[in-house]
Amino acid sequence: MKWEGNRESDNVEDRRSDGGGGGGGGGFGGGRSIGIGTVVLALIGWGVFGINPLTTIGVLSGGGAPQVQQAPAQRPPGNDRQAAFVSTVLASTEDVWTQIFQQGGAQYRDPKLVLYRGATPTACGTGQSAMGPFYCPGDHKGYLDMDLFDTMSRQLGAPGEFARAYVIAHEVGHHVQTLLGTTAKVDGMRGRVSQRDQNALSVRLELQADCYAGIWAHHSQQAKNWLDQSDIESAINAAQQIGDDTLQRQQSGTVRPDAFTHGTSAQRVRWFSQGLKTGSGQACDTFKAQAL
Repeated sequence: MKWEGNRESDNVEDRRSDGGGGGGGGGFGGGRSIGIGTVVLALIGWGVFGINPLTTIGVLSGGGAPQVQQAPAQRPPGNDRQAAFVSTVLASTEDVWTQIFQQGGAQYRDPKLVLYRGATPTACGTGQSAMGPFYCPGDHKGYLDMDLFDTMSRQLGAPGEFARAYVIAHEVGHHVQTLLGTTAKVDGMRGRVSQRDQNALSVRLELQADCYAGIWAHHSQQAKNWLDQSDIESAINAAQQIGDDTLQRQQSGTVRPDAFTHGTSAQRVRWFSQGLKTGSGQACDTFKAQAL
């Protein structure tokens, strides 16, 4: 992925030197590792038990985890290559979605992306590394412990810079859903439908975010020509590795479709590819699709 030399976003907030989870600086490979056990714990919550990790630790309700003292926001250091990569990808999502919203007669509001270690306060409660990357609608911020990227490469079988970019673009996809009101509609069904039906809605929400990540890839490639076939393959591989069926099979040997919350590997690949191929939001309406 030929990302060097492109614009970097001003909307990256670096909390890695805060007291939530250890020292600052670092990057994907250095410092503390999240550890496969921690990641798997969150993924089991997603795929096996059908529990969103935000709900698991009480983030949606703002409780259930100890609060962390938040230091003033700061920019990443200028010599941090990994942070520069994240900032460049975020800037590209800003450019793409600003243009798409303008074409639709609307105004896009840039999200913030918070880099942290261990734990950090959010408007949704305390975020933790075990949750993996997540988006909080309450403050329009995505949260990322970048040690996850090292875990993706070394232990989850999802290496490559564009695989990492896909993760960021997926969380930005959730921001787009928030701006469009989709997230509020799905959350509004919580408690009004069965857990199985809520899981099914969550699957459609997540697959749409995958499709939105594909839309970003489509338009960013048209603008920058910064991807080759190996980049696309790395993102598709990442989608395959984090499908609910794949994770369930790895952890328990049993696949439980009624507990899916993010979609199967094939579904995640299909919807990312749909966005990548078409570049159209209309092609990403997972809620009207009869077959996912």
